[in-house]
Amino acid sequence: MLREAIVVGRRLQIRGVVQGVGFRPFVYRLAREYGIRGWVCNGERGVEIHAEGEPGALDAFARAIETRPPPAARVATVQSAPATVENFAGFEIRASEKQDVPTVRISPDLPVCAACLRELFDPADRRFEYPYINCTDCGPRYSIILGLPYDRPNTTMRDWPMCEACAAEYHDPANRRFHAQPVACAQCGPNVVLEAGGSARHGGSAAIREAAALLRDGAIVAVKGLGGYHLACDARNSRAVTALRERKYRKERPFAVMARDPDVACEYVTLDAESMRLLASIRRPIVLAESRVDLDGVAPDNRELGIMLPYTPLQHLLYAFGAPELLVMTSANRSNEPIAYTDADAFERLGGIADAFLIGEREIARRIDDSVARATKRGPVVVRHSRGFAPESVATLPVTEPILAVGADLKNAITLVVSGEAFSSQHIGDLDHFAAFEAFRATIADLCAMYEVRMEDLLVVHDAHPEYASTLYARSLPGRHLAVQHHRAHVASVLAERGCWDERVIGVAFDGTGYGDDGSIWGGEIFEGSVRAGFRRAAHLRTALLPGGDAAARFPVQAAAGFLEQIDGLPDLTAPPFVFPAARYRGALELARKRIRTFPTTSVGRLFDTVAALLGFTRETTFEGQAAMWVEHLARASAPAAPYAFPVCESELDFRPTLAAIVADRLRGRGANEIAAAFHAGLADAICEACAAFEPHRIVASGGVFQNTLLLELLDARLGDRLWTNAVVPANDGGISLGQAAIAALTAGV
Repeated sequence: MLREAIVVGRRLQIRGVVQGVGFRPFVYRLAREYGIRGWVCNGERGVEIHAEGEPGALDAFARAIETRPPPAARVATVQSAPATVENFAGFEIRASEKQDVPTVRISPDLPVCAACLRELFDPADRRFEYPYINCTDCGPRYSIILGLPYDRPNTTMRDWPMCEACAAEYHDPANRRFHAQPVACAQCGPNVVLEAGGSARHGGSAAIREAAALLRDGAIVAVKGLGGYHLACDARNSRAVTALRERKYRKERPFAVMARDPDVACEYVTLDAESMRLLASIRRPIVLAESRVDLDGVAPDNRELGIMLPYTPLQHLLYAFGAPELLVMTSANRSNEPIAYTDADAFERLGGIADAFLIGEREIARRIDDSVARATKRGPVVVRHSRGFAPESVATLPVTEPILAVGADLKNAITLVVSGEAFSSQHIGDLDHFAAFEAFRATIADLCAMYEVRMEDLLVVHDAHPEYASTLYARSLPGRHLAVQHHRAHVASVLAERGCWDERVIGVAFDGTGYGDDGSIWGGEIFEGSVRAGFRRAAHLRTALLPGGDAAARFPVQAAAGFLEQIDGLPDLTAPPFVFPAARYRGALELARKRIRTFPTTSVGRLFDTVAALLGFTRETTFEGQAAMWVEHLARASAPAAPYAFPVCESELDFRPTLAAIVADRLRGRGANEIAAAFHAGLADAICEACAAFEPHRIVASGGVFQNTLLLELLDARLGDRLWTNAVVPANDGGISLGQAAIAALTAGV
């Protein structure tokens, strides 16, 4: 006699990046595989499952959900609880539930997958050469979402009704486009238009072929991507690159490039296995790697090149139709403005730059720049957090009330904390530009609306600088407010990535500018403490002067005057081999000596500028950090050098012996490369010596200076696993909002 099978019920709640990544179809197929009955649906906090079946089958089903998720999904937790058996006849995908404030993790945008690429270039496929091909494993997500839960009516595809064929795929559980929200084809979906010379060419392939031909001929084409427009031109055509620089008002900041495929990328940069994995990863960032070829005007005076692979069907089609194998692909804007992402904005702002516009008809919900990342010995690190990363949860904080952290004014990004999940926004930019400030306001409104957070319920956290635009705006918002000192936020961002709240650490925060407790300009700070207990300033760079304030950040010679006025017996630095511009240097020196428009600073960023000036970088910089990058690149070209003396006296890192030695070595004719290497070694030694004076074992390093990979490698060699740095959010000010949120969560009683 056969026993009747025992059937039990179970309710599963899946948290993580599980919406917009084909998770419900995946669960449906698993249910059929394991003979499970019940249902699955999207909820505000993730995916909900009611499952009924034999206990062994249910266990295997739950295990498979965790171990075999779709490629783009990231399962954070699976919670399981007994449920009443309701004797369902089968398994179904139900409409999304909406009951509470959403806390689901929104999927970032995804690169086109291999299966869709095969169809894109298959003449027998009905989506042959269709530039908006996608499926549940790829395509737009965050850039088209208008609200949660992630369903087609809540996306910019809501105005494109599916044709019969697409609808059949959308509703077929066995099809990989089952419930793929952006699914479309040439019959029912958006397409592209080329506008050039006052005429428009409609229809995908012909327009894209013509755009490819224009690029071959040296034109600059504005190409609509996932999160905004790119300005594209042939990276090997110096005339085109020069024209792009002149029209964009971009003097020397490196351009990023896009290679047709990995083989082409390897011709232009050195890619080890980790860099190649990062380049081809599902995030598809711009990867910083060592150049192998000097491309005239693309990355002047820079040993590295930012390179990426195509990630949209349109980009693949451009290459297939004959676009140059290496394209400059830079954000479509002027100077440091935010990237243009609406068609009207692109026409208005790019009219004098682009020769033609390749316009996609699908609307972009929000601007999202390309991300920038680097492969290091410690693993991949994010330099700019944007497409492919945002708006992921970057940390889980021990807090229930909502927190909005607005970051700083440079490289701004914000963090919204909902039910403890810290969602870090895409890169916004420098808020001294009006358009960037408007983007900052829009991003705050956008994220708060997305997660249905009321402004009056927020704890709003901002930088301690009273005149930052972000500070002033934060204070204008309703809710409670909290100021967090800039460099403490840097240190806290590293610890927040690791969920480390109570361990006492030594925190090293080196950057260019930050408002200190005493109102002076900090930037070479060493703290002791923890996120929960607070950070005590324990040591710092010896105080120098900053003649002319912020202007000194653009003129290394001006910054140098404020440091060198403490060095006795200097030669005439306007004479060879230094050749400082006399008027600027002497004028700055005079300001410093008379203490007129001069501010005390402990900025290591300005110390790098001083060294750059002594080594020959005596002109104005054209982008932030340029002089410091130049010093690092000099040092990279040298063999390891013995460190300059950089003593730590009474909690001060004394730069004077180092600068005196550099001046003497320059007069003796020592090479600039070797001097730069000795400076890096001396600074690394000084950091280690300063940290050795305190008890905590762990050393945390953050701030823009620690984007210097040579300095990090020197510290890594000395400190090994004791050293913690940023990986998930940028070490620069792009990561500071996470640290602000963490300090608020642990200290503000929320």
